Amino acid sequence: MFYAWCVTAEVPSGFGPVRVAATSRGVAAVALLSTRELFFADLARRGLVVAPADAGARASALAQEAASAATSMLAGGAVDASALPVDLGDRPAWDQLILGVVRSIPRGSTASYGEVARRAGRPGAARATGGAVSRNPVGLLIPCHRVIAAGGRLGGYGAAAWGGVEAALDLKAALLALEGVRVAR
Repeated sequence: MFYAWCVTAEVPSGFGPVRVAATSRGVAAVALLSTRELFFADLARRGLVVAPADAGARASALAQEAASAATSMLAGGAVDASALPVDLGDRPAWDQLILGVVRSIPRGSTASYGEVARRAGRPGAARATGGAVSRNPVGLLIPCHRVIAAGGRLGGYGAAAWGGVEAALDLKAALLALEGVRVAR
């Protein structure tokens, strides 16, 4: 199993608490619509061991920077999160490939699951792409809310989120609206 030390940060937002975890390699988790208990349980399941904030200066700085970027994004700011390193070391190669494509979708734009699969060189893998997107551990930094269903509909979003599917879809629509994008459910 993958094991790494991480440092966490939590900041308030208009969408509820934003929880972040970072290793010395990059941001490993960003969560909205999650309880504190679920967030820490997910870190443990992924082999991320929470260290005191002073245990790693780089990890601590990355966690704070990511939390600040997330707060700005959720307030409607045009933040370029691509400069923040992400740590996807525990993700399978397929997820890393797909999330790399998703990270390239610019603010104010969307792409369908099928389009993301094509950009990854795997046309016809829209469902597998949806699986990789649903496992994105660093939402906002890798903007999975910009991936929509074929035909321009909203599609799914974080069904396991605290508050259920409707709360997750409301969040996806709100995140897109902050970027000036309106998508039908």
